[in-house]
Order: sequence, then structure tokens, then C-alpha cells
Amino acid sequence: MEYLKEGKNGLPLLTVYVQPKASKNKIVGIHGEAVKLMITAPPVDGKANKAVINFFAKFFHLPKAQVTLHSGQQSRTKRLQLAGVSLDEAAAILAKALS
Repeated sequence: MEYLKEGKNGLPLLTVYVQPKASKNKIVGIHGEAVKLMITAPPVDGKANKAVINFFAKFFHLPKAQVTLHSGQQSRTKRLQLAGVSLDEAAAILAKALS
């Protein structure tokens, strides 16, 4: 899984490709080396970034504070750092959503 790797600090890093202003929030598959996420929020004033963090916090059953934007603040391709979940647990949860 190229979209999910272990970061330097041992926490999982998830690469996400975001399609803003979609009809609903959902994971729709793989886009290159990233998980493709459709999000309803527009890409202005950090709204899409907040929506992505909120989506994955709920998706992985984590507090919002444990999902941080590692890189890609101004890009459609973002890297999220996940605290409170192991790499294997995150991979298993994503595998269910992508199957």
C-alpha cells in the first residue's frame, strides 16, 4: 500500500487525494498513490482541510486532535498523520473501505 506508510516517528502517514465540492463525503478508491476522498466542503479558508481531518477522525474512530495534516495544506494531495492507531490497524480499516 503506497498510500499508507510509517512515518519517521513511527506513526502512520496516509496520502489522500481530495476532490472538494462533491455531493457527499466518501472514499471512492485509489488515485495514483493516494486514497481518493470526495468531500463536500469547498477548498477555501481551510474548510476542505478541516473536513478531511473530521472525516478521517470519524473513519478511524479517533479524536480530531489525533489526525493532523502533515503536508499538502494548499494541495489536493495531502498527507495525514494518524496517532492512536497502528499501521496494521489503519491498513485493515482502509482495506474494508476499498474492497
